[in-house]
Amino acid sequence: MQARQIVFSEPDKVELQFFDYDLGNLAPEDVVIRISHSLISPGTELACLRGTESWARHPFLPGYAGCGEVLAVGSAVKDVAVGERVFSYTKHASVTQARVLVAPVPEGLDSLRACFARMAAVSITAPRLSDAELGDHVAVIGLGLVGNLCAQLFGMAGCEVIGIDLSAARCETARRCGLRHVVHGGVDEAKAYIADLTGGKMCEAVVEAIGAPAVVARAAELAGKLGEVILLGSPRGEYIGNITEVLNQVHLWGNGCITFKGAHEWRYPTRRDRNGQIKHSLERNVEILMRLIAEGRLHVDELITHVLPPEQCVQAYMGLRDRKDEYMGVLFDWTR
Repeated sequence: MQARQIVFSEPDKVELQFFDYDLGNLAPEDVVIRISHSLISPGTELACLRGTESWARHPFLPGYAGCGEVLAVGSAVKDVAVGERVFSYTKHASVTQARVLVAPVPEGLDSLRACFARMAAVSITAPRLSDAELGDHVAVIGLGLVGNLCAQLFGMAGCEVIGIDLSAARCETARRCGLRHVVHGGVDEAKAYIADLTGGKMCEAVVEAIGAPAVVARAAELAGKLGEVILLGSPRGEYIGNITEVLNQVHLWGNGCITFKGAHEWRYPTRRDRNGQIKHSLERNVEILMRLIAEGRLHVDELITHVLPPEQCVQAYMGLRDRKDEYMGVLFDWTR
């Protein structure tokens, strides 16, 4: 079977390549999927394209999330069947083998929107880990896909969420997704807004959803006494500064005794614990998030900026890199 795939052939070079796929060469755990749509994760995939991720050696096959029809299953696969429409952690390819996680897409949810369960599965790690409760103030710094979805999820939990971003376009998108408090600016502007909103008490939780070390170093300024800073974005790039200032925000009572938490999605097991001893898993998170999207409670339509054929893969990645106000939720339509 001839198939297509997107390849990062070398740093900053994207190509669409053809390859032959052998349906008969299946391992017991394999699920072969004919992909209809796949979603780009801007932060991770652009870092891989640049060549700055040590685990992503070129030539590299990128990919984050996809939906499509099951073509074949290995002998050990029991929970999905041939012909079923599924969501998975996939490569950007017209046909792909999935082994990490495969979940049936609920009736009434189209494949385009189901793909966003992947980014939301990253976002949900922050509210899962946070001590923030109903009525608490939560600041989310960065309103890209991960930050926007994270803010929405905290809002569903009854928190008073403040979204913060330097991009006016992303601030407006957050408002259209239902966020009431949005600050177009950086930490300084947010600090003044939050102090006014909370009567000087500041936030119980602050989420850094960008992965910018310089922003992480200042995030605790938005937190109140015994508050928390949650690192949701994967830190990338160099930062030169005084680490003592950050450590004193963690250690000293007069500086808040702030707790820093890491919120990497892979802290959870992939599959649900069938014995019920471990509550959370990536599988359970994805199932919950697809239901919330299908019910219209988790907004994703507002996040879709481009649905492109794979032949326009260069445009997709260069747009995400160079035109961040215009490109955010970018999907490939493999049916074209």
